Amino acid sequence: MNAEQDFVGTAAPVGADILDVARLTAWMQDNVADFAGPLTVSKFKGGQSNPTYRLDTPSTAYVLRRKPYGELLPSAHAVDREYFIIDHLNRAGFVTPRAYGLCQDDSVIGSWFYVMAMVEGRTIWDAAMDGSTPAERRAVTFEMVDVLARLHNIDCEQAGVGAYGKPGNYFERQIARWTKQYRASETERLEPMERLIDYLARTIPEQTRISVVHGDYRNDNLIFAKDRPKILAVLDWELSTIGDPLADFTYFCMAWVTENGGRSGVADLDRAALGIPELDEVVARYCAATDRDGVPDMNWYQAYNHFRLAGILQGIKKRVQIGTASSAHAKDMSARVEPLAARAWEFAQKAGA
Repeated sequence: MNAEQDFVGTAAPVGADILDVARLTAWMQDNVADFAGPLTVSKFKGGQSNPTYRLDTPSTAYVLRRKPYGELLPSAHAVDREYFIIDHLNRAGFVTPRAYGLCQDDSVIGSWFYVMAMVEGRTIWDAAMDGSTPAERRAVTFEMVDVLARLHNIDCEQAGVGAYGKPGNYFERQIARWTKQYRASETERLEPMERLIDYLARTIPEQTRISVVHGDYRNDNLIFAKDRPKILAVLDWELSTIGDPLADFTYFCMAWVTENGGRSGVADLDRAALGIPELDEVVARYCAATDRDGVPDMNWYQAYNHFRLAGILQGIKKRVQIGTASSAHAKDMSARVEPLAARAWEFAQKAGA
């Protein structure tokens, strides 16, 4: 896969992805401060879950994210939650785009949507970062660690997001959620998933901290400055909630146990030659920034993270079958469910299953 080629840029919407520009323009005039048309709409190539559009006027660019059309899984595609968290975190000084407005009226474009600022910069699709120096790769990696630590250090009550997640153990809730979502979108029986559903629910670690959890924190959900290793915006908050920050951090650490494949994995790269820090350096930097003594053995967490990702992609696989998947790459992604489940069970066995 060539992510730069497959995901970068926009194209004219076709078929069901075409928006009613007249209705959308009227809504923007009523709800977006200082909006002035005319409005031009294009669709970003990436985005398997919530379809995402670029909206251009003569003076300003915006981004629109909407729910997919058609039959949806329960609790999925909650663009209202996305809007809430990026708005509150932006107001708290964190690097999310400015949120302009949320529309819960299906009559405008056929589904709920929200509009936020377009943050211009660069997306790092491939962690190998061809053409960069070792010093640049090292700085980019540490910037990702530092920004994630900043997110986890935000006081949820002061930021007004204390009620964004449910009380209780985060992993317990998440395992129950993704088990339910997996069952709702199950297309065939996978024995590793059956074993994981039982094992993970029986071995949940104690939760010692609470923070905002992004849920999908990796290099291609970040906008970097074009000329330096500085994160300007964290995107794609669909899976965010209040929970255990170790879930977020260990998900980010999946890159060190995942082959590159042109994306975020670094396990099979010559990290020393490329300047990419080793996992122990990443853990030490995160712990120093969040005042931790260390991170527990990661095998259980990686079993959980791989199980969760398999559950997410199973939802895409089901949408491919029923014809509501938005991305042309959804079918390829859905093929990853079985290998992810097998890999998750390998980590579970290392953790003692």
